[in-house]
Amino acid sequence: MSGIDSVFDVGARALSAQMVRMNTVASNLANAGTVSDKAETAFRPLRPVFETSYADAVGRTGLSTTDVAGVVSLDREPARVYRPDHPQADSEGYVWEAPVSVDEEMVEMMEASRQYQNTLEAVSTLRSLMARTASMGQ
Repeated sequence: MSGIDSVFDVGARALSAQMVRMNTVASNLANAGTVSDKAETAFRPLRPVFETSYADAVGRTGLSTTDVAGVVSLDREPARVYRPDHPQADSEGYVWEAPVSVDEEMVEMMEASRQYQNTLEAVSTLRSLMARTASMGQ
């Protein structure tokens, strides 16, 4: 895949992928506990799908990175909850609650945050080493 010319490109795309991951977690957390009048319209948690992208000259450079191929809804059934006082309750008094696990989302958020921080640290270290190397001959 073109567009991967340096380790900085690798880092930038990896950071971008983790940002998409963090945004899906934020969306899931924002929709935790939301209800709908039908199971079909209830919110489903989202997850990004990652794919490996290789540099055109991967044989020479060895560069590859992660890109987001898309964002998909998880195939989870919403919970049918008895809430007769809710305005969206059906004739039997039930609503459909989004199947979002706050605990699972918090773990996902921590993992994405750590991956982002690790990538940022690696890029910062590389930049610092390159600057030191360039100044050695002066």
